[in-house]
Amino acid sequence: MALTLLFSSLLLFCLNGVSSDSSYFTSLFTPGDSYFDTGNFLIMADPAIPEYNGNPPYGMTFFGRPTGRLCDGRVTVDFIAEQFGLPLLQASMLNSSDVSKGVNFAVGGATAIDIDFYERSKLVPYKLLNSSLTVQLGWFEELMPEICTAGRRYCFSNALFFVGEFGVKDYDLLWNAGKTEDEVRSYVPKVVKIIVMAVERLISEGAIYVVVPGNPPNGCSPIVLATRSSLSRMEDYDHIGCLRDINHVARYHNFVLREALDHLRGKYPHARIVFADFYNPIISILENPSHFGVADSDALRACCGGGGQYNWNTSAICGMPGVSACKDPTTYVSWDGVHYTEATYQYIANGWLYGPFADPPIMSAISYTREDLIKNITSNIRSSRIY
Repeated sequence: MALTLLFSSLLLFCLNGVSSDSSYFTSLFTPGDSYFDTGNFLIMADPAIPEYNGNPPYGMTFFGRPTGRLCDGRVTVDFIAEQFGLPLLQASMLNSSDVSKGVNFAVGGATAIDIDFYERSKLVPYKLLNSSLTVQLGWFEELMPEICTAGRRYCFSNALFFVGEFGVKDYDLLWNAGKTEDEVRSYVPKVVKIIVMAVERLISEGAIYVVVPGNPPNGCSPIVLATRSSLSRMEDYDHIGCLRDINHVARYHNFVLREALDHLRGKYPHARIVFADFYNPIISILENPSHFGVADSDALRACCGGGGQYNWNTSAICGMPGVSACKDPTTYVSWDGVHYTEATYQYIANGWLYGPFADPPIMSAISYTREDLIKNITSNIRSSRIY
């Protein structure tokens, strides 16, 4: 009788504890790069760097001021946080006194592979910020005692984790070093292996819900199209106007990553590992821009920039004096030639939450776990032989 009551109480606790989406997760944590960064890059980088220096018009759409997000407003992880009633994540470098509901460890320009590899191999002519995926995980682990006062397993079982996006900067450094498509492609397994190791590391610390974004179609990025325009031939572009070789590598990265995550699901059946498709939501807009309120002529142009075919050039980057933004960023896919507009990020977030741009969609993963949990507890109640 006592055991049956215990199971019944546990069932009621679980039902009440997961009765609404807004209270399902108690915290949100994300390592990542500039697509997720909420201010770490600006804190870490040399203030003399003109690119993405946090000046207006950054933040113009939602916050009304620059916040360190490389966007006109919110980024994808902000919309995810709002979905679950969590505060917008603060950058870890702000050293907030309250980290219990989440922290953002993402840094613009972060790589999956540790930076000493690129510097030792002389693939870059400048010093990189020490903010690779492994470094960011180290920051997270340093904060764990402050995050979890009641034990890691209990704490992180109610947390939502993102791992990435990672890979874009790794491949970008290789492209800029003059590597061929085959050479860049050869690094994909190494990048994916590091991402997978990070997912396993978090699961070992008690994480259950882990979302892993793939790569976006960087061959459609205004900065890439502008800087490669003099080097590319007509046959190098696809039907949208994006560079084939760069997108080939992005698709290959996503394929290898999905295969690896499938393997992890078998290895950790209790975890809910979500592949978040960053590629197809962008392509879906670019293939039918008018459906999303984007003019065909602006689909591959930056909202904020200094002119030219793609509204991006090195002498007039968004944030520099005299560089203005378009009147309505919702009519553009790209914000500053590298990063996306708030409207694009919101579309991506909705696709990750509800589908079709996630495997499984985050909300489905929650529903599945809830039903699975109730089923298991009910089964235990029925199988109990103590009366």
